[in-house]
Amino acid sequence: MKLLGVEKQGSWLYSEWNLTYRVGWENILRAAALIFEYTDEPEILTGDAYEERRAEVSDPEGVLALEENGYLIIRGLSQIIKVPLMITFYNQLDLVRAAVACAAEEFEEADYRRFNLSMCQFMDSIELAMYNA
Repeated sequence: MKLLGVEKQGSWLYSEWNLTYRVGWENILRAAALIFEYTDEPEILTGDAYEERRAEVSDPEGVLALEENGYLIIRGLSQIIKVPLMITFYNQLDLVRAAVACAAEEFEEADYRRFNLSMCQFMDSIELAMYNA
């Protein structure tokens, strides 16, 4: 994944990432299932232009069974990067948005280079999970 940009808003860093390819719903679900597994108190929201709803899932298998929507948001406390995280995937697009709390030294400033070094491997792992069947 390629970092397109990062900016600080309040106590959060908001970033946009470009996937190598546009992805479909099944790819998004595989990535979300992996994130779900390594997130404390994960919450999933799905929706489209008209409605957003909370998905009632309790394990990664439940994530893989979600009905297709326009987007999927997963949020919670990441066990990997050790801060609250929210990632938004868009169905049939190559754009991913991520927000991380400024709760660790590496996430205090919206410095493109520093943020990319902190998040790139994490985001690349998520993209690779999209293609593991």
